[in-house]
Amino acid sequence: MTDLLDRQQFERVALAVAATVALHVDHLPAGLSFALAATIAPRVITRRRAAGAVSWWVRVPLTVFLLMFVSLQYGNIFGRVPGTALACGMLALKLLEAERTRDARVALGFASFVLMSSLLFTQTLLFSLAVCGVLGLVIAGLLSLQPAPLAEPRRLQPDLWRASVLLGIAVPLALAAFVLLPRLNAPLWGTRGDDTLTSTGLSDSMAPGQFVRLMLDESPAFRAEFKGPRPRTQSLYFRTIVLSDFDGTTWTRRFSDARPSDAMPQVPARSPIYDYTVTLEGSGDRRWLPALDLPIVAPEGSRLSREQILVARPGPVVVGTYDLQSSPDAKLDTSLPGADRARLLALPPGYGKQARELARRWRDQLRSDDRIVEAALKLFHSSFDYTLEPPPLARDTVDDFLFGTKAGFCEHYASAFVFLMRAAGIPARVVTGYQGGWWSSEYLLVRQSDAHAWAEVWSDGEGWKRVDPTAAVSPDRIELGAAQSDPNAGWMRSGWLRELRNQLDIANSLWTRSVISFDSLRQHALLTEFGASELSHGDLLLALSIVLALTMALAAGWAMWDRRVHHGDPLDRAWQRFRAALARGGIDERTAEGPLDLRARVHAAAPASAPAIDPLVDEYVALRYGSPAPEPLRVARLVRRLRAFRLRRR
Repeated sequence: MTDLLDRQQFERVALAVAATVALHVDHLPAGLSFALAATIAPRVITRRRAAGAVSWWVRVPLTVFLLMFVSLQYGNIFGRVPGTALACGMLALKLLEAERTRDARVALGFASFVLMSSLLFTQTLLFSLAVCGVLGLVIAGLLSLQPAPLAEPRRLQPDLWRASVLLGIAVPLALAAFVLLPRLNAPLWGTRGDDTLTSTGLSDSMAPGQFVRLMLDESPAFRAEFKGPRPRTQSLYFRTIVLSDFDGTTWTRRFSDARPSDAMPQVPARSPIYDYTVTLEGSGDRRWLPALDLPIVAPEGSRLSREQILVARPGPVVVGTYDLQSSPDAKLDTSLPGADRARLLALPPGYGKQARELARRWRDQLRSDDRIVEAALKLFHSSFDYTLEPPPLARDTVDDFLFGTKAGFCEHYASAFVFLMRAAGIPARVVTGYQGGWWSSEYLLVRQSDAHAWAEVWSDGEGWKRVDPTAAVSPDRIELGAAQSDPNAGWMRSGWLRELRNQLDIANSLWTRSVISFDSLRQHALLTEFGASELSHGDLLLALSIVLALTMALAAGWAMWDRRVHHGDPLDRAWQRFRAALARGGIDERTAEGPLDLRARVHAAAPASAPAIDPLVDEYVALRYGSPAPEPLRVARLVRRLRAFRLRRR
């Protein structure tokens, strides 16, 4: 018996490999994704034409090219993204040499590792179910490699069913490991590596067009669960990053502003205080923690900066869930030092000539800061449009926007407004974060598409005041969100689709709280409910070892109890049913009788059936006694013919 892969076995392996790589496409470079597809598909096609393994002089240069590509793309081959890109490439290259059962098992084992690494990027419920589905394909591929010379032709559906049964059997063991394995202080999937992964969400800079990617991203950013009164939609401003420096095109933050605040925010009497819990989603940069404007306390693992933003403390613990208190009337500073005032009035030389002139006229004519703010908002409201597809801007972005295109979204309005305020002598800065969200029965869901930018202006004696110029142009943006307020948003304007997506997020929220955020504290709380709160890490490992030992013993007993010993293979079972059919027709079964003697008795007792039974007996003898490894297709055909036989008498 040869161990060469037949066509069906090879294509099962190729299907599992392709599905595994497909789960990584979202974070792989487009060029690499195309190259992997161009590697796997031709290999399957040429293998159907009986071509053997790809020659080593092709595989070796491809391997070298893969290493060079990953190194040039990411600067190294280590880390989460470079490592998975390299692993996906090596998995596809392994398929080029897979010709024997051993190669296929190695490829499927490596595919299992690459498959699990996809959970380092996305851990949503639907994606986790997709991973389970692909794992089923991997197991089905392994099942197709099991030797079964007389088995019926391997069909994908039965193997997938067997794979599902095996996964179901593994669920109790997985639950035991999930509960008993000692946990870290932070969820395992939330650990941030030192790779080059671009952060998911807001960054510490803002340039024209940068927010479009976020506003079209419908993935969850975080959830906020309020323990008391809920704020109104118009008050749902979650500040994240403050940008104060402008070079004419891009707003950036000054790192010195992130230093801890020396004073605690003051909350006036009778001001509302919101008590809530934030649960972050995704695995991107979590240095900046969203907080409802304005936070009055810093949760554990973070600090409140002088900009009134929450900054995660450096260290191994990544903040994923934190409790907060906020008040819209909280104030941190009521005086602005001269150095800070000068910096928050600074404008880049050579930019915004027309905007400066407009602001100078406002200052000369209106004199009052409040009236200047009103004039700017009135200007935006009267002749500007809100759109997620604005025309490109020239080098002087502010003047081109204010006096040229007059169309844009939040970052355009926030940038131009702050420029005008500074030109009029009013200290101002840009704040980026999230605005709005979707209320479920239990929490507020904020998506990346709810990313927003607004402005803050300084008022002597009062401190910083929030001004949202986008609200003056498009009130629907504040009430409905970026996608619904844009006429070009396509399917995202469809109410029932968005509502269905939001309802599905309720299940995803339960998954996040119960599985993704299951850390040492939650583990201790769960064990406490079962009266096992005093178990140490050693006790947990001992309990897990006992569960593993019992499971392995049961699995070994089940494996040694082979039902096929008692019932035979498919060919024997079909022959026995055939004998039983003859017995019902009056030709009794005789234990020591062979197929040729049986045929002779049928000829004597039922000569009308002789022409039909002769080829069946001949084929059975040839398959059972004439070949050590009969072809599965011949076996399957004979099984069907034996089942269809009916005894005929004169």
